Amino acid sequence: MKKLVVLLFLSGFQLLFSQKQVTGSVSDEFGEPLVGVNVIEKNTKNGVVSDFNGKFKITANLGTTLVFSYIGFNTLEKKVEGYTLDVILIEGQELDEIQVVGSRSPKRTVTESPVAIDVIDVKDISTQSGKIEINQLLQYVAPSFNANKQSGSDGADHVDPASLRGLGPDQTLVLINGKRRHQSSLINLFGTRGRGNTGTDLNAIPSSSIKRIEILRDGASAQYGSDAIAGVINIVLNDNDEGISGNITYGAYNTNADGDFLPGTPNTKGNRLDQNGNGTSVGKDQNFDGGSLKIATNYGVKLGKEGFANFTLEYLDKNKTLRPGYDFRRGFGEAEINGFNFFGNVKTKIADKTDFYIFGGRNYRNTDAYAFTRNDGERVVESIYPGGFTPRIASVIFDTSIAAGIRTKTDNGWNIDISNTFGKNLFHYTIKGTLNASLEAASPTEFDAGGHSLSQNTLNFDFSKSYETILKGFNLALGAEFRTEQFSIFAGEEGSYATYDVNGQVVTDPGNQTIPTDPISGNPRPGGSQGFPGYSLENELTKNRSNLSLYADTELDISESFLLSTALRFENYSDFGSALNWKLATRVKLSQKINLRGSVSTGFRAPSLAQIYYNLRFTNFNSGGATEVLLSPNNSPVTRAFGIQKLNQEKAANASLGFTASFGDFTTTIDGYLIAVNNRIILTGYFDATALNIGVSEAQFFANGVDTRTAGLDLVFSWKRNIGNAMYSATLVGNINDMKIDNVKNSSLDEATFFGKREKAFLLASAPANKFGLNIAYNRNKFDAGLALTRFSKVVLVDYSDQDDVYDAKTVTDLTLGYQFTKSLKLTLGSNNLLNVYPDKQDEIGDTEAGGYWDSVQMGFSGAYYYARIGFNF
Repeated sequence: MKKLVVLLFLSGFQLLFSQKQVTGSVSDEFGEPLVGVNVIEKNTKNGVVSDFNGKFKITANLGTTLVFSYIGFNTLEKKVEGYTLDVILIEGQELDEIQVVGSRSPKRTVTESPVAIDVIDVKDISTQSGKIEINQLLQYVAPSFNANKQSGSDGADHVDPASLRGLGPDQTLVLINGKRRHQSSLINLFGTRGRGNTGTDLNAIPSSSIKRIEILRDGASAQYGSDAIAGVINIVLNDNDEGISGNITYGAYNTNADGDFLPGTPNTKGNRLDQNGNGTSVGKDQNFDGGSLKIATNYGVKLGKEGFANFTLEYLDKNKTLRPGYDFRRGFGEAEINGFNFFGNVKTKIADKTDFYIFGGRNYRNTDAYAFTRNDGERVVESIYPGGFTPRIASVIFDTSIAAGIRTKTDNGWNIDISNTFGKNLFHYTIKGTLNASLEAASPTEFDAGGHSLSQNTLNFDFSKSYETILKGFNLALGAEFRTEQFSIFAGEEGSYATYDVNGQVVTDPGNQTIPTDPISGNPRPGGSQGFPGYSLENELTKNRSNLSLYADTELDISESFLLSTALRFENYSDFGSALNWKLATRVKLSQKINLRGSVSTGFRAPSLAQIYYNLRFTNFNSGGATEVLLSPNNSPVTRAFGIQKLNQEKAANASLGFTASFGDFTTTIDGYLIAVNNRIILTGYFDATALNIGVSEAQFFANGVDTRTAGLDLVFSWKRNIGNAMYSATLVGNINDMKIDNVKNSSLDEATFFGKREKAFLLASAPANKFGLNIAYNRNKFDAGLALTRFSKVVLVDYSDQDDVYDAKTVTDLTLGYQFTKSLKLTLGSNNLLNVYPDKQDEIGDTEAGGYWDSVQMGFSGAYYYARIGFNF
């Protein structure tokens, strides 16, 4: 026993005195000190960053390993064998890493690239924020990224439309590990941002699976193909190969809305809706809703000497929020979400210079959102819902993806990457708390309403080679891509879309069948599920197309200070023809610390299959009542009867000019841009269709309807410094944006109906005049704190009464406080929108798009969110 005690004492004594203050420096291969290099003791949270002179100090055990990492340089691991440690980092990235998007050369850093790029460490921002979805995380750290929470917008309540530089959600291309990501099958209707657009569902990707996000803020169709008019978002997955990490987060919203509840309206403090859409008594002491629980874990393991397998599991359970709304909109608020995510990222070496990789995942979400209220009239069956009801639109979303490939390097220096990527998104709707009024008292209160899906398969062949002897360096990239897409609409159950006669038979001959009527108004009762009519057999379709593209991409260092980059891409689509796009970009080093950069390019976006073929009959609600509308597909005789032509590609011209500077602890990038887009695809207003005798009073269409011109400026100022034992950092990001509608292509149709004041306001509101964010961080020993101030600019929308809804600029404050109890356990407390700021409440007429006191604007409408998080790492 004594021997054991002595042994433990000696071991502890040895461990205590083996911990040393290790000092050193980090420089590049030319001897220049590197500022802000991450120096971390491997498999721990113990870390520092290098200072202005590239120096660092860290307490570490002898024999342990320090990891040195810096964007644009190879990560280096060094064993601690003494009191000093000087290291040199080499520019470029290893073959198994993902290169910075926007440049296929392995030598570029963010400040040396010829175009604007943001590189965002997701681990840092996700652990210092209470935001639980990727779109909301990026909203507050990327200068020109915009996303909105919706309410009363059908499927868009469950998928946040997001965009870059004020353009459409479908004008930004999303990649994962450099491979094209499929889009959502949902097309945004009604008054959403991105109205008439499809987009990529970023929230289907668990944040814990992401290492970093690279945002290319520049037109890149010539490099990456369709959809890259505004830029590219590349999501780089975790490649950690040791240990388990994760977090458990719980939070809730403050329900005390600014300007809370108009007197005499149904949504008073004592009369809110319950989860079934019915009125319920709520005590004054109930101050929180929208409670959310998120559990995430990530596991990494080595595969051989250089391979890895990394897996992420994520669970999210988020309740609805309810905010004040008008009589026809008693369920205004964010949707309920119950979801489960799995993602994996695997690489293994199969030969000396050859790797096999595979990554992908599956996202499941069960969502539930309130539709517009049915108060009285022919849509209400009093024996089922006395006094009216608020239907709920529930959806099950499945999002699946898998990519696999082989990456190798030949003896003569060619890098070869051959891969195949498949992805599918499926929406399946169930309408709850509803009825089919034509069935009267016999109606069910829940219907399977059908849905839609989009699948995409992409085969890539990519080749690149660097020639160090051509001038100061030349990089050549060549490739080919073959992509197939399939869009489908599938029908729901009969009762979700059919109208029945008084005998309970489906109406097929209206002239000889009697439809039930409302006993008070005498109007015939409508068929289909209220809240969202199901897709019928007439809506069903399956449409396919294919695309072949070829590209060449070059970067030439003409001198040490002058870089020239070019790209050319040819695309051919099976359904509308070909496109040829080019790009020219340059970067000039004015000094070792200052770079001037600029680019000019052309771009395009192919119309989505959903925009071409989507069709639906639905009910449009506002304070004046309800109307039946047909959204007619582009190839329909009804569409042609109104003179709407076949959809063609959107075409763009993009120019940018900016500079970067790096002085010690301070780095800045300023980039101006001008983007002209012709033939933008829009969703028209509602045309009178009564003369067509097609069973609806109005019709609308997708059309190449407008030309726009967007000018703006992106600003990023960052500072980071170690002072004593503390680390301080501050980042100011900003975007100034101005979009103009140059031309409305209404032909002989009435412009006010085709794309009138209200529709123009929706489009312009997706490009807010400005957004500025100041993020301040402090870290000392086991304690860290973060303060973020985000200012959202004024937005003007137009309501159903043709009046302006003005939302003045607002500033939102976020605060986070963290304490590292042990190397494996950290507690974080914080608040998003700490001061409970809301948008400006609109007038009492109740003509906002979603029927709430506010429209869906950038800053959101749910108020303050308070949260606690336990982070763990083993």
